[in-house]
Amino acid sequence: MENQLAKSTEERTFQYQDTLPSLPVPSLEESLKKYLESVKPFANEEEYKKTEEIVKKFQNGVGEKLHQKLLKKAKGKRNWLEEWWLNVAYLDVRIPSQLNVNFAGPAAYIEHYWPPKEGTQLERGSITLWHNFNYWQLLRKEKLPVQKVGNTPLDMDQFRMLFSTCRVPGITRDSVMNYFSTESEGCSPSHVTVLCRGRVFVFDVMHEGCLITPPEICRQLTYIHKRCHSEPDGPGIAALTSEERTQWAKAREYLIGLDPQNLTMLEKIQSSILVYGMSDGSPHVTPEDYSQVTAMILTGDPTVLWGDKSYNLISFSNGVFGCNGDHAPYDGMIIINVSRYVDEKIFENEGKWKGSEKVQNIPLPEELVFTVDEKVLSDIKQAKAQYLKQASDLDIVVYAFTPFGKKLTKKKMLHPDTFVQLALQLAYYRLHGRPGCCYETAITRYFYHGRTETMRSCTVEAVRWCQSMQDPYAHLHERRQKMLQAFAKHNEMMKDCSSGKGFDRHLLGLSLIAKEEGLPVPEIFTDPLFSKSGGGGNFVLSTSLVGYSRTRGLVVPMVHNGYGFFYNIRDDRFVVSCTAWKSCAETDAEKLVQLVFHAFHDMMQLMNTAQL
Repeated sequence: MENQLAKSTEERTFQYQDTLPSLPVPSLEESLKKYLESVKPFANEEEYKKTEEIVKKFQNGVGEKLHQKLLKKAKGKRNWLEEWWLNVAYLDVRIPSQLNVNFAGPAAYIEHYWPPKEGTQLERGSITLWHNFNYWQLLRKEKLPVQKVGNTPLDMDQFRMLFSTCRVPGITRDSVMNYFSTESEGCSPSHVTVLCRGRVFVFDVMHEGCLITPPEICRQLTYIHKRCHSEPDGPGIAALTSEERTQWAKAREYLIGLDPQNLTMLEKIQSSILVYGMSDGSPHVTPEDYSQVTAMILTGDPTVLWGDKSYNLISFSNGVFGCNGDHAPYDGMIIINVSRYVDEKIFENEGKWKGSEKVQNIPLPEELVFTVDEKVLSDIKQAKAQYLKQASDLDIVVYAFTPFGKKLTKKKMLHPDTFVQLALQLAYYRLHGRPGCCYETAITRYFYHGRTETMRSCTVEAVRWCQSMQDPYAHLHERRQKMLQAFAKHNEMMKDCSSGKGFDRHLLGLSLIAKEEGLPVPEIFTDPLFSKSGGGGNFVLSTSLVGYSRTRGLVVPMVHNGYGFFYNIRDDRFVVSCTAWKSCAETDAEKLVQLVFHAFHDMMQLMNTAQL
């Protein structure tokens, strides 16, 4: 009886889903007021007045009508944005998603028990996979703890999308296939896909109702590795997933038309728990510099990952690892969570497997041999060329700033996330001589199926502070005061955005209602200040906090003349990951990161000197 009671009081991963509040629609007046404030740093007086008039006209006219229609739409749904966001932000986009949408990041095992070492790929790979499969089982059994802020549970739905999930290309719109089920819901696929030297293998990770052990996984990986290194390379079907979406959809249709077995094999990959890629690469990496390994995970060999898969785990010949995943079905914090779990388990076990070395007689991996012809091989060649051309244009810088981290900023009563955001504003201002419109991810998971909201961190207060830092006549006291005002504004806005009071998703909803109703595009969206301030996905700084652990990740910039800027906050350091396009003459990832580090020192100095 006692045991039963314990069972019933234990929280289940998805138990709060039915009681989470619906995503609210903010007030039109509030959204427009906040929008106007956000464009100020990018306008002169005349431009601002013009925008003010446009907004007023919108508020009293078509805006109010669209808002009423949005309220009506929201009434029947627990999340009015969900489907729209998935389609507009991800599935309708036609550019190659593997490079332009996916997130990627290196594992931090090199910082403790697994420094780079040749000859460790198979053994380490089997341990890493085993911990991942344990996490998959926790999710299947709903034993993964519910994430909370204080006592408030967050939406956990995105965790369903981590395993056995894959994007499938369509001619005009992609779709997301999710094959995952919890144990109480029924069966879930239990095989893993392994990619190696252009070939594809699968094997089951369950044997007689139990998860296979690292020595057993190692036997499977060794079998695949040996075969791939002693036989000719495969065609590299996976490279097709790096293609422009419509191209890939057509190539996929052709592939299926060649042989119905090809569809069966594609579905096998789509439904697998995850895709494990074995690369021959041996990237350089140190705890202070993750640039090369990150570049190899995001822009390396397109045949060692399935770009549409929600979770690719990539291993290198020197025992270094990383992840790459499709952003459509979930946001970064989900893959960060599993990576953190695996990192902690490897650390706890000193990088070793401490169980039995016994290997049961389990079936060998099965190779998926696709039927291909000259056209398919030509499609693969074209996909690789297109991908490598764009990938070679991406500059990636991942450095650790080690003089101080979260401990010291918190001691100075400064929010560490805001600290990094304001340092970035100052760095951009110093490098480019103007404010940089900035997107920071705010999480809306307090609400049913909530994902993200835009937090615009280039505020009037931040710009005033940047100007004072560049003004040789500004006193230290004035600079410090302006910095603290910028901190207060940022913290207040982040709170608003996370609690459903942001305005960017609201404006998106209004523009989509107009589109659905066949109405002309309202002037507020064609006004030059709309895109100049970042609206419509035009932020020159696309940023996100990637958590407070060792795990890191990044994506490409949102615009050609912009930066992707992602950071980890740790007790003793800040780890910064920055992307920029080499073909843009005005951006420079290396310079920006160095200026951010310089700003960290300047900000800390302000706090120190002001207290003398």
